[in-house]
Formats: sequence, C-alpha cells, structure tokens
Amino acid sequence: MGEQPIFSTRAHVFQIDPNTKKNWVPTSKHAVTVSYFYDSTRNVYRIISLDGSKAIINSTITPNMTFTKTSQKFGQWADSRANTVYGLGFSSEHHLSKFAEKFQEFKEAARLAKEKSQEKMELTSTPSQESAGGDLQSPLTPESINGTDDERTPDVTQNSEPRAEPTQNALPFSHSSAISKHWEAELATLKGNNAKLTAALLESTANVKQWKQQLAAYQEEAERLHKRVTELECVSSQANAVHTHKTELNQTIQELEEALKLREEEIERLKQEIDNARELQEQRDSLTQKLQEVEIRNKDLEGQLSDLEQRLEKSQNEQEAFRNNLKTLLEILDGKIFELTELRDNLAKLLECS
Repeated sequence: MGEQPIFSTRAHVFQIDPNTKKNWVPTSKHAVTVSYFYDSTRNVYRIISLDGSKAIINSTITPNMTFTKTSQKFGQWADSRANTVYGLGFSSEHHLSKFAEKFQEFKEAARLAKEKSQEKMELTSTPSQESAGGDLQSPLTPESINGTDDERTPDVTQNSEPRAEPTQNALPFSHSSAISKHWEAELATLKGNNAKLTAALLESTANVKQWKQQLAAYQEEAERLHKRVTELECVSSQANAVHTHKTELNQTIQELEEALKLREEEIERLKQEIDNARELQEQRDSLTQKLQEVEIRNKDLEGQLSDLEQRLEKSQNEQEAFRNNLKTLLEILDGKIFELTELRDNLAKLLECS
C-alpha cells in the first residue's frame, strides 16, 4: 500500500533557531497542511508538511518523543534525528488538542510496533538488517500531503486563521525586577560599609578621648617641668648642668608639641571620616526610597499585566460570541434563501398554469 495520510490539519509551522536555541523562526508564511503518514512497509509513522514543493516538516515519530502544549494554541516537539525542535501554531485550542491526541496515539502505536519487531527478532534469532534505502523518505507531492476530503479536517481560509505566536515574557516587569535586585545589592553593600564605618567611628571616638587625656597629662607634665626648670635655675648654682637639663626639657616639650599636632591631625581626619559616614547614610536613605518606588512600580506593572490579561480574555470571548452569532445568522440566511427559492418556483408554476 506504501505511505498514506491518516490525519491532516492546518497550522503555522516554526523551527527553533539553531544558533540561539531560544527564538522561534517561522518556516511558513501562512497556515499549511500538516499530516500524519503511516508507512505500512516499514511500520513507521511520520509528520510531514509541505510549503509548495518544499518539505518544511519531515519527522519520524519514535517512542521517546513528547508533544508539549506551551499555550492554548501552540505546541512543540523535539526531533533528535533532525537535530531541531518543531513548533505548530493552531487556529483554535480544539485543533491543538486533536493534534496532540493523534501524536500520543501514533507514538503508542510506534512503541508497540517496535516491541513487536524486537520480539520477532528474538524468536527468529536472526539479526535483521535494514535495507540501504531504509532511511530515505518516500517521495511526496502536495496532493499526497493534503489527502482526501474524508481524511483531513475542514480547511479554513488563510485570512481567517489567527497566527499563534510563541508566548514571550513581559519586558517591563522583568526590567523592573532587575532594577530592584540591583538596588537591593547596592543597599546591602552600603549597609555593610555603614556598619564598618560606625565601628571605626566608635573606635576613633574612644581613641580621641584617650588622646585628650594623654594630652592633658602631657600639658600637666610640661607645666611641672617648666616649674621644675624655674626652681632649678633659682636653686642650683651649677649653671651648666641646669642649662643642659633645660635643653633636654625643651627638647622633650618640642616632642610633646609635635605629638600633640599629630593627634590634632588625627582628630581632623576622624572628623572627615564622620562626615563621609553621614554622606553614606544619606545615600543609603536615598537608595531605600528609590527601592520603595521601584517596588510600588512593580506592583503597578503587575496590576496592569493582570488587567491586560482580563481584557484579552474578554476580547477572545467576544470574538467567539461574534463568530457564533455570525454562524447562526448565516444559517438563518440560508433558510430564507431556500424559502425564497421555493416561493419563486411556486410562482413560476402558477404563471405557467395560468
């Protein structure tokens, strides 16, 4: 008998982008016929679709394949032999469900056929070898793809079929989430820096108090030394010894004054660090406010997304109701036309009789 079509439908055909492995690339400009074929000689099932004379789908069904519904009107399956993923966009959810049921049915049939073939090979204990042309596909024509009127589903005009596209994420929502994560990371960094600066500030404050105490002690010591120098100058008759001791005391005083200057410079540096810490605190407060604004915007975007989904669902329901009303109107119109035809025939007969 050869290869015969056993089920046909119409859909928009897509293939996964071989470079990115993410984006869908349309392989048909409009809806085309997609058919299941059964090859009785090789006992295999295939999905085939032609766009003119070009075969855009030629996929052999295996037991390991899985057809996945990714939306109400879009489905896909992976073909490891062709090293690609096929996608089909249908005009209605019913057509998608019917195609998926047939896929599962023929997949199970392929599995049973494979098991039967294996059992037969085990019984005969004879290694089977495939013919040299076993992997070649039989030649097809557009007429064999379309099949007969009883084998395929009713065709819909190309203009009336909605093109089902793969679903995409909402860009504003994902962009706002990325901004929110960025500001959260910045805020966490600033919190860490603020904690370190606060600890350093407390340590510096303690050091300043200690240095002030040391400075007061040095000043007291300097005053005591000055008094001691005066006393030595008045009491001691050994001028040279007093002069030497005075020189040493003056040198000590100079060293203490230099140490005092260093401490004062350290105090100024710590004050500057305190000012920087305050600026970082203000930046943290500003980032916190911006984060709150981003969260509010995220909530607004979520509300807008929910509203758009409701509008879309309402629009789809209205379109479906309009189609049903139009169908009813066409049926009524056909009935009226038939009645007018009968009336015209009756009038013609009356005229002939008169």
